[in-house]
Amino acid sequence: MDAKKIIDEATAVIFDLDGVLVDTAVFHYQAWKRLAHQFDFDFTEVENEQLKGVSRTDSLNLILKWANKDIPAQEKEQLASSKNTWYLELVEEMKEGDVLPGTIELLNYLKETGKKIALGSASKNAVRILEKTGIRDYFDAIVDGNAVSRSKPDPEVFLKAAAFVGVEPVACVVLEDAQAGIEAAKAANMRVVAVDKSRTLTDYDSRVEDLGEILISEY
Repeated sequence: MDAKKIIDEATAVIFDLDGVLVDTAVFHYQAWKRLAHQFDFDFTEVENEQLKGVSRTDSLNLILKWANKDIPAQEKEQLASSKNTWYLELVEEMKEGDVLPGTIELLNYLKETGKKIALGSASKNAVRILEKTGIRDYFDAIVDGNAVSRSKPDPEVFLKAAAFVGVEPVACVVLEDAQAGIEAAKAANMRVVAVDKSRTLTDYDSRVEDLGEILISEY
């Protein structure tokens, strides 16, 4: 089905953050690679793809597993904190307008048509990123890694977003760029538009290469 038609039929639109609205995925990659280097592990883009939509703690555990390292819980907390510090140093270099193609146009369209707009992201830095890029005020609700206890593909993040904007899950559409996020949305009984330039995702209701494709006939 056409992505715009799915969005027009929805009452609320829930966005993932990284890879959908902004491109901070490369910051995560650089920070995780720096951390993995401490264990002499060659962290590549192949492994990085498996961390999309996954919480910081779960991502760290995966890297330690791949590196065949077993470390105490306290040291894990220190490592996760270091990774986040490196990531935030890169985030702080972002400025207003540093969003992916079509983001502002789509957000304006959703506001004009009376849709509820929410964020459903594993990132614990989501609010800061939205503020830095100048799009914070578009959102009626923000559910990030600080508000959930279970990461995607668990549907908790999307179910909370729907509850916060007062919309039934079946009336929500999710825009996602990760398979775990698609699975989470489906588990929440929501429709999904995949932002999937590489054509590697499955089980979505519609696919676009970027947000600019959705309103291509409108703008």
